[in-house]
Amino acid sequence: MQGQKELYFLLEKLKIPFEYYEHPPVATIKDADIYWKDIKSGKCKNIFFRNHRGNRHYLVILEHRRQLDIHDLEKRLRQGKLTFASDSRLRKYLGVEPGSVSPFGLINDETRHVHVFIDEKLNEFEKLAFHPNVNTATIVIQRVDLIKFIKYMGNAYEFIRMYD
Repeated sequence: MQGQKELYFLLEKLKIPFEYYEHPPVATIKDADIYWKDIKSGKCKNIFFRNHRGNRHYLVILEHRRQLDIHDLEKRLRQGKLTFASDSRLRKYLGVEPGSVSPFGLINDETRHVHVFIDEKLNEFEKLAFHPNVNTATIVIQRVDLIKFIKYMGNAYEFIRMYD
């Protein structure tokens, strides 16, 4: 599995600048809000799902204050019944521990298996904040650079409209 060092090397290679903020471990949005208060960007909630057969996996990136209705999400994504992926699936496909889910985990998705869904609301922000595959830091990148990163990784992605 590739870690933080490899991630930062790849961001440099792709010419994706980032701001780095170190903080104590945070596993929830509520905890993260304490340390994010001075960060000027959109903040993201990243959720990893699997379909009912367990043969498809999805990373859903939402604006961090959005409340997620999983049944509504199932209808929107048209991927069948969804459940949260297990910790072992999280490690297998994204190479991260629970509480550290991030699109940067795609660096460990060697088969480009994970499909990414991005909340359209995130288009309102110039910059977005994510964990760099560990929950003891946050990095901020330009929104356009998130797409650049996902395209480089080769994972399928699409924007979805979520409702408040």
